[in-house]
Amino acid sequence: MLVISKDAPYLQAVTEVRERTTFVISNQLAVLREAAPRADAILVTVGEAGLLQAIFSVATRLRWVHSFAAGVEAFLFPDLVQSPVTLTNARGAYKRALAEFVMAAVLFFAKDLRRLVRNQEAGVWQPFDVDDVHGKVIGIIGYGETGRASAELAHAFGMRVLGLRRRPEQSRGDSLLESVFGPESLHEMLPLCDFVLLATPGTPQTRGMIGQREIELMKADAIVINVGRGSLVHEAALVEALQQKRIRGAALDVFEVEPLPSGHPFYGMENVLLSPHAADHTPGYLGLGMESFIRNLQRFQNGEPLANVVDKTAGY
Repeated sequence: MLVISKDAPYLQAVTEVRERTTFVISNQLAVLREAAPRADAILVTVGEAGLLQAIFSVATRLRWVHSFAAGVEAFLFPDLVQSPVTLTNARGAYKRALAEFVMAAVLFFAKDLRRLVRNQEAGVWQPFDVDDVHGKVIGIIGYGETGRASAELAHAFGMRVLGLRRRPEQSRGDSLLESVFGPESLHEMLPLCDFVLLATPGTPQTRGMIGQREIELMKADAIVINVGRGSLVHEAALVEALQQKRIRGAALDVFEVEPLPSGHPFYGMENVLLSPHAADHTPGYLGLGMESFIRNLQRFQNGEPLANVVDKTAGY
């Protein structure tokens, strides 16, 4: 069963598996509730987690739920978490686009692209010095699919890469990393970084992990880049630090409240690069999410282990 609009253009991808699968495709509660007792698997698209929760109690045959997005916070309601139903996500489907945004943000600040555009628009010829990216340190908080894809590009630019993850032993010996840290060493890593990349999932453990104290530990010319979740950053503390120039800037794709409210300070800040949670919205990006589901559906049909299984207790 696909909890999705019947008009979604990326549905064409399911044609290759229709012979072996009966699909119910809808985002209407009445239709989904009627079909739920027959569903073995459910794909849920972004923003429709509430529909899954509404029909979950009657989906008595359900064995697998797949999130069209990488983030699964909205899926972790108690009934699903406590059930034997497997939850998977689209982890890694959008990593390349997000990594490219990360490097765009690095170059935006290193080369002061805002100043270049402002001078061009004003018809001003004003030479100035810019920074090298080579040799700068990027600290990646959340060294998963997106984090490592960002590390690959940063490494190609000659940057030094530090990583932080919940299980650092999984990245020991990674050729891209100069050092890898565990969560308890966040305060040790932050002062070393010219760029601080947040690419970790939003969980109770990561909520507000970058607050006033963490910002105080950063270099005065540090740049914060967030492509993870808005909940990772104490937004008021970041606003204050940016206004007072305690750090150089921030590039943000995600926010505590989305859409970002009209009149929010971020809109008027010269030292902020703001993306409306669209850093991975490349042509065909929704098709990448569907392809991730189709590959897992084929595994499900063949009785093979599913990819991208979410630890429902850890939250990712």
